[in-house]
Amino acid sequence: MADHGIIGKSKQIKDLIDISQQVAKSDISVLIYGESGVGKDVFARTIHKFSNRSNNKLISVNCGAIPEGILESELFGHKKGSFTGAIDDRKGYFELADKSTLFLDEIAEMPLTTQVKLLRVLETGEFLPLGSETTKKVDVRIIAATNKDLQTEVDAKRFRKDLYFRLKAVTLYIPPLRERKEDIILLINHFLKNYVDLNNSILPKITNDAYELLTNYSWPGNIRELKNVIETAAALDTKGRLDQNSFNNLLSFTRLEEEIRNLPVTLHKTSESLDREIILGALIEIKKDLNELKNFAYKSSNVNTQNRETDLTELNEIVPINILEKNAIINAIKFTKGNKRKAANLLGLSERTLYRKLNEYGI
Repeated sequence: MADHGIIGKSKQIKDLIDISQQVAKSDISVLIYGESGVGKDVFARTIHKFSNRSNNKLISVNCGAIPEGILESELFGHKKGSFTGAIDDRKGYFELADKSTLFLDEIAEMPLTTQVKLLRVLETGEFLPLGSETTKKVDVRIIAATNKDLQTEVDAKRFRKDLYFRLKAVTLYIPPLRERKEDIILLINHFLKNYVDLNNSILPKITNDAYELLTNYSWPGNIRELKNVIETAAALDTKGRLDQNSFNNLLSFTRLEEEIRNLPVTLHKTSESLDREIILGALIEIKKDLNELKNFAYKSSNVNTQNRETDLTELNEIVPINILEKNAIINAIKFTKGNKRKAANLLGLSERTLYRKLNEYGI
C-alpha cells in the first residue's frame, strides 16, 4: 500500500490510481461508478488527497441516506424559520465545502428537483439557501459516485441528461473484486493486520486452503463484505489459525460456486466461462437422460407379447415424452433463473420454439 491508500496490484487498480493522481490537480468533476462495496469512497479520498484542496477537509454526503424532504436543506443550508423545525440559520454542505471537495455518494438517488439546483451550482458556483433571498457563491470541486448506470437512469427520465454530462467529465469505473482476484490476498492481510492492531490481539495464521477459498469466492458485497468476513473470523478465532472452516459459514455461496467447490482441482477461469461450461454440462446430461428414456420407452413398447403381462407394470411406469419434455423445460427455466435465452440454449431449442412450447404446456 502506497501513500495513496489504495490496496491492489492488479492492472485495473494501477491504471485507476494513475488516472486519479493525474486528474487530482485539476478542479474537473469526477464521476466514480461501480458495484456497491468496491471502494468508490476510497478513490474519492485519494483524488482529494492529491488535489490542491487537500489542506481543507473533504466533505462527504450520502444522497441515498438523507430523506428527500431535507436533502436540499442539507446541501444548500437554510434560514431560520424557512420551514417547520428551522429554529436557526444553518450552513449546508456546499458552504462547508467551500475551497474544498464535496463527495456526493449515491448521486442517482438525488431527486430531480434537487438535481436542477445542483446543476446551477456546478455551472455558476452559486446557490440559494432555503428561505434566503440572497445567493451565496462557493468554490467547490465535485466528485460523485453511483452504483447505477446513469445513462440508463437518464433514459428512464430519473436523472437529468445535462447534469449527467456535466458530472462525467472524467469517469472512473471501479471493477468488482471478482474481476481482480490478484488483489484479494493483499486485502485479506491488510484487514487482518488492521483488526489485530486495533484490538491488541495476536495475528492469526491463515492457511493455504483458506486463501484459496477466499480467492475463489465471488464476493457479491465486494471489499466491504471481505472486510466484514475477515474481522468476524478473527473475532471468533480461538486457536490462532484461520482455515477453510473458519470462513465457510461466513460466505454465501451461489449454486455455481457450490459446483466449483466440489471440483477436484481449482479452475483458473472466469465465472462467465465456468457458467457456460456448467450449462453445457447440464445440457449434455439432460439430452443423455432424454435419449435413454426414449430408448427405454421404444424397447418397452416392442416387448414380446408372451411377456406383455409380466412387463405391464414396467410399461405403466413409463413417463410420456411430452411430460419429460415439459419437466426438462421447467428445470431449465429454474436453472437459468427465468432467462429464456439461456434456457433455450441449454435445451438445444430456438427461442421461438421454447416460447411456443411454454404456451403449449401452459408454463
